[in-house]
Amino acid sequence: MINRIAILFCICLLCSVSFAQQYDPQKINKKAINFYNLGLDQAQNGHYKEALQFIDRALGADERYVDAWLTKAGIYGEMKAYDSCIAAYEKAFEMDMQYTEDYKLPYAINLAGAGRFEPALNAVNEFLANPDLNEPSRKAGEYRKRSFEFAVQYDKDHPTKNYVFAPRNAGDSINSADLEYYPSVTIDDKTLVFTRRVKGYNEDFFVSDRNDSLWSKAKGIDGDINSNFNEGAQNISQDGEWLVFTGCNFPEGMGSCDLFFSSLTKRGWSTPENLGESVNSEFWESSPCLSPDKRELYFSSNRPGGYGGKDIYVSKRMPNGRWGKPENLGSKINTGGDESCPFIHADNQTMYFTSNGLTGYGGDDLFLARKQSDGTWDNIENLGYPINTTENEGSLVVAADGKTAYYASDRSDTRGGLDIYTFEMREDIRPNKTLWVQGKVFDSTTKEGLPSAVELIDIASGQTLVKVQTNESGHYLITLPLGKDYAFNVNRKGYLFYSGNFPFSQKTPDATYTIDIGLQPIEANASVILNNIFFDVNEFELKQQSIAELNRVVELLNDNPGIKILISGHTDNTGKAADNVKLSDNRAKAVVDYLITKGIEAVRLQYKGFGASQPVTNNTTEEGRAGNRRTELTILSK
Repeated sequence: MINRIAILFCICLLCSVSFAQQYDPQKINKKAINFYNLGLDQAQNGHYKEALQFIDRALGADERYVDAWLTKAGIYGEMKAYDSCIAAYEKAFEMDMQYTEDYKLPYAINLAGAGRFEPALNAVNEFLANPDLNEPSRKAGEYRKRSFEFAVQYDKDHPTKNYVFAPRNAGDSINSADLEYYPSVTIDDKTLVFTRRVKGYNEDFFVSDRNDSLWSKAKGIDGDINSNFNEGAQNISQDGEWLVFTGCNFPEGMGSCDLFFSSLTKRGWSTPENLGESVNSEFWESSPCLSPDKRELYFSSNRPGGYGGKDIYVSKRMPNGRWGKPENLGSKINTGGDESCPFIHADNQTMYFTSNGLTGYGGDDLFLARKQSDGTWDNIENLGYPINTTENEGSLVVAADGKTAYYASDRSDTRGGLDIYTFEMREDIRPNKTLWVQGKVFDSTTKEGLPSAVELIDIASGQTLVKVQTNESGHYLITLPLGKDYAFNVNRKGYLFYSGNFPFSQKTPDATYTIDIGLQPIEANASVILNNIFFDVNEFELKQQSIAELNRVVELLNDNPGIKILISGHTDNTGKAADNVKLSDNRAKAVVDYLITKGIEAVRLQYKGFGASQPVTNNTTEEGRAGNRRTELTILSK
């Protein structure tokens, strides 16, 4: 039986080899050739559907027309109809393995386009096994082999059984027959700004506003930004008040493409201003992105001194409002290739960008990086298939919820070329979900708005994560990434600072916050609760998490050398009254002792414990008791 099976196998193999070498282009039906040539003409003009009709008629006249099958595969590949492309290639291979052996590389590329990376790797290995390949073909095959090996390993390292990549077209209110791309959203996900290529050549900015779940009909952005020149690659600040963008070949430009700035006014967006030589150069600058606190500007440039063609840089805003000299983000981000399209999420800790120099699927891939405690970027990670493909990927932005992404694509349901789409991010590549607090800072006496500094501090590390300046009316917006406990401080010279607290390490609130803050002028009897002074239960030793707040008090006293203060301690009504008074007194003393170690004269400091005798809320709930356990600062004299 074994010998019979072996003999049958050999006969079949010999027959298949003989059959596979029967194709002779000279023997093809002339009618089929005529239809085929008509199809080629249509394909060369980009009329793929019409081309396929002629190719199918050619195959109808002669099904053995291998060149027609190969061309049909190529057309489907251009249309990104990968499954149809693969089927056409396999039909051609079945007919003649030798005649078609050079097509194993495009076949492998289309297998990868369909996400079938292991078969793609096998196919490219077959292609590279040909000893007669010329050097360019071998290099192209080896490049693809590295990409497919990466893809196979990535799938093993990132199992995604429950993840479904299902991009949704943003709809007719946003997309049109023109090209739409480079989306940008505000932190509340209610304003979407994007670039539209009007009439196929002029890039302008369009805006759509969300009402509940519906987007309004997009219109050209108000104000003085759109012009006869090309404006593109824009980024709207998280608070919706600033817009930075790329302007190419502007009269006031310093190079081929420069970065420009506009601010929102009552009349719309202001006339754009070139960001000047501190940011721009005689070379190419593009794809800007503001950090959520508007203190840092990220962008891509091909200026000399980088690691490759285009690198990502950051410019930091100085106290005088000007932008500092750009700093290269370094070799962990930038490579010998091109890096571009940086997007800083609202958490201010996660950056997405494109690179063709880092290992990926081929062409420009999307990557993420996480900000480290020293401010550098590390933990670089490819976003993986199917977000990344064998094609070039463009810009990506992620909403404050950490899971809703916006990008441009030309999928099968496009309204015309590139459209704006949304999809849900895979969990392991999401940024931190980010809430926000907004409101107005004002003088508690006059009720007038106060321009002030607003800071968000990581209590555990003492690191200032976000620092923003209110506008002239005192309005502010500051982001609140989940997963940490934050101190929230508002400062203005001549006023007592405001101290708030957002304990997000143990809970995940869904609501955003509106907090209007009345700052008290520094005068006798003005007081503030120090919400970020911490002690263990029934203990009076200061916890490390209190240091940032204590140093704020030190700063206040140094800035106002004439004032004297009282630090008062308070408890809830749990336990014996005498014990509570003693505990609160020791806690207040601990604060004063720390201030003295920082050089504050003891004669300026008093302390007193009041136990539970001065509650500010009821003691019937845990929340109420927590509010009564507090440390206060009161101005005794100026």
